[in-house]
Amino acid sequence: MANRAPIATRNSALIAMIADEDTVVGFLLAGVGNVDIRRKTNYLIVDSKTTVKQIEDAFKEFTAREDIAIVLISQYVANMIRFLVDSYNKPIPAILEIPSKDHPYDAAHDSVLSRVKYLFSSESVASERR
Repeated sequence: MANRAPIATRNSALIAMIADEDTVVGFLLAGVGNVDIRRKTNYLIVDSKTTVKQIEDAFKEFTAREDIAIVLISQYVANMIRFLVDSYNKPIPAILEIPSKDHPYDAAHDSVLSRVKYLFSSESVASERR
């Protein structure tokens, strides 16, 4: 327990979004959006003009911010930066891949689900040895 990452003790933490316009707008209407005093937002709208570099930079920025607890990223966007998503191993902020309207969810590409399957498969192997 001593090795756990400390959770921010402020009154609230933010959810960041990296997704298509419809998904981000839906979450913004639900009250997820935030703009700080430096005019930094907690979301990136990905469209056909968004470069992979911009997505990478937003992912790195959101995962480095202490006021963000969860990063929601559309799975098709996560596939564009799969190497970053798969190499991210901190518990906070948690990275969750979500489906989008135009791209169906594929469980085979979900990094969180693959880690859970790995943990349960190695745990079940260890329990069988007992």
